[in-house]
Order: sequence, then structure tokens, then C-alpha cells
Amino acid sequence: MLGTLKTEPALGRPDLLATAVHEVLGQWPDDAPIEPDDVLVAPIDATLADTAAFCAAYDIGLDVSANCVVVAGKREGAVRYAACVVLATTRADVNGTVRRLLDVRKASFAPMAEAVELTGMEYGGITPIGLPDEWPILVDARVVAVPHVVVGSGVRHSKVVLPGPALGVLPNARVVDGLARPTESR
Repeated sequence: MLGTLKTEPALGRPDLLATAVHEVLGQWPDDAPIEPDDVLVAPIDATLADTAAFCAAYDIGLDVSANCVVVAGKREGAVRYAACVVLATTRADVNGTVRRLLDVRKASFAPMAEAVELTGMEYGGITPIGLPDEWPILVDARVVAVPHVVVGSGVRHSKVVLPGPALGVLPNARVVDGLARPTESR
């Protein structure tokens, strides 16, 4: 358990997960380095889903809380999407590292309505588990170095807790040194 979160195995609580997240956990590969029961979920107050409020309310350090942001860029008229997973003590280097990895001229955060529609998840709860199959998942190396990390569950009324290294072995995941830069205000 992290902070004051009351966790339990995520597979047993589909009511606390976005549909796509529950489906992915239910089809977890047998050869995966972690078991589906290592993925935990905890209910939270949906009004406290945003990172700073969540961490303060549930006694979770920003250094073990991860954000998953959807980034978009265009190349030859086609929009390319990626999910970036970074610790709350950092910010994704969208127009540097992320832009180069997407191979686009300019990258930016996807508009909220677009991110919600394409992921089937609630804004403020988007998670790297259960994203569209064709999207790369870019995981900052700091995230996989954390023994246990808290990330969205696909909905605003819960959070997932799992080993940090597990995020680096999700399908389409790529661990990237320098994906994020430390924030100055935190």
C-alpha cells in the first residue's frame, strides 16, 4: 500500500477500471514479467484525481505518481499519437525528445476531447494500460526505476498501483532516457 490508498487486485474490481484497462488485464500474457494480481487498484474521490490534489489527499509522493499524457503530431497529413508516461516531478519534453521519437515537425498535447474519444478513458484518468494498439507508449526511464508507481486507471474515481518496471514491458512500450525534464516548481 502507498500512502493512505486502500488497494486490491485490479482484476477483481472492473467497476474501478476503464473497460479497455480491464480487458487488457484479463488477457495478460502468461510470460509477462509481472502477474495481473501485481496490478492493484484503489478507489479515490473523483474530484481529487488531478495529480497535485490526489497526492496531497492520499499522502502519495510526487516521485511515485506518474502521469500519462497523449501527444499528437502530424507527418505527411497523418496524425501520429503517442502516450508519454512521466513522474509527477517531471514534464514530458514534448517538443524535443517526444517530437523526434514521433518523427514529426511539431508535437503537442492532444486536445482533451480527442484524447478521451480515442482512448475510451476519462480525462485525468488516462493510463498506458489499454491504449490503442498502434500507439507507442513512451516511458521515461525514471518511471521504471520506481519500485511501485501510481497511475490512472482509465477513470477518475480510482488509481492503479503497479511495479514501475511493468510499465516498460507493456506492448508498444519503449523506455526512454530523457523523455522528461524535472519541473522547477516541484
